[in-house]
Amino acid sequence: MKKLLPLLWFGLALVLAHSVWAVGQATPDEAKAMAIKAADYLKTNGGEKAFPEFDAANGPWRDRELYITVQDSKGVMVANGGNPHLIGKNVLELKDPDGKPFNRDIQAIKDVGWVNFRWLNPVTKAMEAKTMYEIRVGEYIVGCGAYVQ
Repeated sequence: MKKLLPLLWFGLALVLAHSVWAVGQATPDEAKAMAIKAADYLKTNGGEKAFPEFDAANGPWRDRELYITVQDSKGVMVANGGNPHLIGKNVLELKDPDGKPFNRDIQAIKDVGWVNFRWLNPVTKAMEAKTMYEIRVGEYIVGCGAYVQ
């Protein structure tokens, strides 16, 4: 049994390492899928129901560092699962740490598209490159982004 114990510990470590790796950082494909799902949810349920659900810190619209943002066609943030302090504020001139006014790129989207900028990762607490998939839904633009290395 004493000879098997190190082997059991090694096996357990492999299983746990695989679990941590599987849960790891979200991908741009996962962000795109969540944005599409959120846009469909907004179309079906309307903003009155969708926006508070998108904002919920422990709700179904949060997955690791993925969260939903929604701004209106004037640049006012109406939902933000990652930073509720931005809700109700006009973010049109908001810039990333490099001075890029990325919300201008978001507002320029006519149907769907990707926008790249740097932003604070809520999981690592570090400034990282981010790519957001944005979908125009009537007067709103629904987005979800993944941090990329």
